[in-house]
Amino acid sequence: MNLLRTKSIEQSIADADEPGRKLKRSLSTWDLMIMGVAVAVGAGIFSVGAKAAANFSGPAVTLSFAVAAVTCALAIMCYAEFATAIPVAGSAYVFTYATMGELLAWIIGWNLILELFTAAAVIAKYWGIYLSKVFALMGADIPPAVSLGGVDLYWGAFLIVAVFTVLLVLGTKLSARVGNIFTLIKIGVVLFVIVVGFTYVKFENYAPFIPAAEPTGGTGAADVLKQSFFGFLTGAAPAQYGTLGIFAGAALVFFAFIGFDVVATSAEEVKNPQKTLPRGIFGGLALVTLLYILVSLALTGMVSYTRLAEAENPTLTTAFEAVGDTSAAKIIAFGSLVGLTTVIMVLLMGLSRVVLAMSRDGLLPRALSRTSEKRSTPVRLQIICGAAVALVAGLTNVDLLEEMINIGTLSAFVVVSLGILVLRRKRPDLKPAFRVPFGKVLPIVSALLCLYLMTNLAVETWIFFAIWLAVGLAIYFAYGQRHSRLNERFADASTAVNGPAGHTVRDDEDEFTRA
Repeated sequence: MNLLRTKSIEQSIADADEPGRKLKRSLSTWDLMIMGVAVAVGAGIFSVGAKAAANFSGPAVTLSFAVAAVTCALAIMCYAEFATAIPVAGSAYVFTYATMGELLAWIIGWNLILELFTAAAVIAKYWGIYLSKVFALMGADIPPAVSLGGVDLYWGAFLIVAVFTVLLVLGTKLSARVGNIFTLIKIGVVLFVIVVGFTYVKFENYAPFIPAAEPTGGTGAADVLKQSFFGFLTGAAPAQYGTLGIFAGAALVFFAFIGFDVVATSAEEVKNPQKTLPRGIFGGLALVTLLYILVSLALTGMVSYTRLAEAENPTLTTAFEAVGDTSAAKIIAFGSLVGLTTVIMVLLMGLSRVVLAMSRDGLLPRALSRTSEKRSTPVRLQIICGAAVALVAGLTNVDLLEEMINIGTLSAFVVVSLGILVLRRKRPDLKPAFRVPFGKVLPIVSALLCLYLMTNLAVETWIFFAIWLAVGLAIYFAYGQRHSRLNERFADASTAVNGPAGHTVRDDEDEFTRA
């Protein structure tokens, strides 16, 4: 059993052209840039920033966004180099398969499923809740959930997931056009927040910019589970704010940047990926970072972080209600609804593309990788993903697993950052259109930063993550390892080398056994 066997880049590209499992290249630089903005400017800017300011960073949440942005930018550089060298669907999973072997590729693919599935389910549930708030502002009292046999059903989650599942089945380009319209609307809402928010800024609200660290006031098991893993490892008492609060806030708001690794999963559907991917990814990241920093400055300047901390679930709306501007609060509620809409669309697409790549390789059932001859989209798989997300979002308390999104993303970022070093050593002949500057330095810094942010996530998140990995490994050894197409090629190659009776036929090393 060779768990470190790698899949050649040439084979990955050839598999992407397999009849019946092929995607259509239809996305431009503009589509990619808007896609990144579409998935990033959503829950991150409308709610997560306020939560980080209230509970972790105070006014220094601006620094938290900056730390998260730098970490994301470094990792995305590595993604861009990989994506221009291996322009196929699957993102970090495919990159890991080509550099570090099948077992680690499975783990990263499994973590990407965790990230995208959980994010789609959490945000679909939030969308339904925001929809009810918008109805309430219009004078209609429609609850976000209805009770069916004692079970709360969040009907809004079913509605939005169904709509975008249908759009994605009809075609990636059509979905991108619809997403572009929604994205432009929510960028307008964000600019409104920035302009109006700065008219309420009081500079005394920025003091102290970095609040002094203070204990959370609890020592029980619940407080220990909620504290950062780094604090737990170092024996620190559960606390918030201070310098460590900036990094804890960065680990939380990193959720706002997950869109850019999702963009990389669309590499196989991009026209001229060598040029389009880097431009689209970096253009979107620059725009999003600027918007986040301006919004966080307006937010913490409008009201004191202590006022935000008093709210059970602080959002941008909380800040505008605190200064008495209910009109702006209504616009933001609408903007939040529009913002979350496009996030769900891109996450559903990213989820199906990762599963598509893994099923092409046989690690998941091959039947899932079938694409429509007419539309060149994975119709069956997209419907399965949509149904699963809708059921979990509509029927469970999935928001408890919010931080699982971040730990899945960051684990993939760590491996991709280190994978660049392996790719350069193994395939010096490759000349990707984009290359991370400063040699080995930036990929290593990227991996260390991502790993450090992971340790700033809660202890309970790490426990859930360990359980998820254990389930994934069980599935791999029970199914994936035995059905892997690479395993079949490896067996065929071994037979060719050793002969049916175990005698050596040739001494040259087979391409599938190279580490």
